[in-house]
Amino acid sequence: MTVTSVHDPSHREALWELEDAFGRGDLVSLFGRCTVSYEGRAASDLGAGDRLLVLKPDGAALVHTDEGRQPVNWQPPGSEHHAAVREGRLRVRSTRSNPDETLTVRFSDVHQLSAMAVTGGRDLTLHGSEEDLRTRIVERPELVEPGFEPRETERPSSAGPMDVFGVDADGTPVVVELKRRRVGPDAVGQLARYVRALREELGVGDAGEADDDSPAVRGILVAPSVTDRAAERLADRGFDHVALEPTPEE
Repeated sequence: MTVTSVHDPSHREALWELEDAFGRGDLVSLFGRCTVSYEGRAASDLGAGDRLLVLKPDGAALVHTDEGRQPVNWQPPGSEHHAAVREGRLRVRSTRSNPDETLTVRFSDVHQLSAMAVTGGRDLTLHGSEEDLRTRIVERPELVEPGFEPRETERPSSAGPMDVFGVDADGTPVVVELKRRRVGPDAVGQLARYVRALREELGVGDAGEADDDSPAVRGILVAPSVTDRAAERLADRGFDHVALEPTPEE
């Protein structure tokens, strides 16, 4: 890893560091006063300002300012990075040929240059997802309610796949809708569509309308929390809410 505060007006030190970093395949960041120009499918220019340039070994180039998370200009992976000193400024170019595009950043002052070997961490593992929540319920169905028995996940219906389908302790069909975070009325509407689709498929009515020979269909929304309006909608439809996090609290 190389981290350099650059005070060389000739920019030769920064140039040497960049050339070595490109050769090693390092991730490079430069911060300093610069102008930015782009030529390709269109053309754009940014006047002098203090900005961060990130150069990735896969060819991506990103120019960031002090606002927002998106770069103000960029080149995609597959581009090539080149550095040179021209007219007293450090010139960094990122180019590609299909289509023909060039991003040029000219530094009058380089305040900081970093070059680092970055490996691993490319396969993102999500935690606290709806899949985690589904796994918790399948492995511990009593978290929904005592006697609940999951029968199928992603059960097809005319309204789309249900997260979890099962039966309660009385054998009543239950549709369980899973949400990984606090939700509002839209989630109740989604659950209602699944319940309606299952009732139509089974030829049964609402929970309070079932006769002795025809079971009702229940709806349960599993989410860490719901808004007041969502709670009202749940009560209006006769659905239940179970407060559950996707992953157990430590």
